[in-house]
Amino acid sequence: MAIGDTAQVEQQVTGFRESFQKLRDEIGKMIVGHSDIVDGVLVCLFARGHTLLEGVPGLGKTLLIRTLSEALSLDFSRIQFTPDLMPADIIGTNIITEDAETGRRGFQFQRGPVFAQMVLADEINRATPKTQSAMLEAMQEHAVTSGGTRYALKEPFFVMATQNPIEQEGTYPLPEAQLDRFFFKLIVGYSDRDELKTILDRTTSGYKPDIQPVLTGEQIITAQDLVQKVVVAPHVQDYAIRTVLATHPNGQFATQSVNKYVRWGASPRGAQAITLAAKIYAMLDGRYNVSFDDVKQAALPALRHRLLLNFEGEAEGLSTDIVLQDILTELPTAEEAAA
Repeated sequence: MAIGDTAQVEQQVTGFRESFQKLRDEIGKMIVGHSDIVDGVLVCLFARGHTLLEGVPGLGKTLLIRTLSEALSLDFSRIQFTPDLMPADIIGTNIITEDAETGRRGFQFQRGPVFAQMVLADEINRATPKTQSAMLEAMQEHAVTSGGTRYALKEPFFVMATQNPIEQEGTYPLPEAQLDRFFFKLIVGYSDRDELKTILDRTTSGYKPDIQPVLTGEQIITAQDLVQKVVVAPHVQDYAIRTVLATHPNGQFATQSVNKYVRWGASPRGAQAITLAAKIYAMLDGRYNVSFDDVKQAALPALRHRLLLNFEGEAEGLSTDIVLQDILTELPTAEEAAA
């Protein structure tokens, strides 16, 4: 890690790990279980990415995001996506105003709920594709354009979206272009027996946790800058590159299952997401460089929404997770390839 002397490096990494753990602890006051989901959301935050949470209603997706907003000293807004939601309801619109003294009229931009540092896009797949696409510029450029004027969003800017499985009625699959803007796609599963007991104990007995802010916006930006400086050795970077290239049908590194079931593979954003997430996993483990295992840990949430199955894959009921697990099993690391 090229960020000064060894003592400074150790202090910065230790501070990052402590901040990450404090956020975990604060969220844990409200959220029961789902530790992998919590970690995934925090990884997206520190990697300057956006999170997509998928799961059936009632699993605590929205509660997780609300709790995170309470643990951070950031501006927060919630957008409830519905079929009749319009792009202007998200971005904002120009309204006619009148000067009380002169009586002159003019246009003034009325900012929408996207003008916050943390934006919860709740049930994003309930809205039409036109409205979903209104989030694209904000997510990618951290700015919006209205009436020919560009408005920058305040940093750090973090979008967390929830969606119900697309096989449910009344939903619209997200466009591939918008899916690619999400750093991670996290699948929220059901709680087990013990976790469900704890949930009931907390939610039916008047339990009210006191969530305390842990980090400010400036501290988050500092941590995000630190992540960028973690060193990735060339052979580890090449493994991340080959992992992404292996998702491309008929490519040099494609597996048999990719050639058979995948229509389109991951974009370069997939490689970027794997690399940044792997850097964070390395620091959380107290290391200053990325390992092959860090890349493998990041691959599934970073790529599962960036693969598009063909008709045969969909007909057989496969998931992209199965294809990716096959890649991680078959693709050799540098050491394995040399053995």
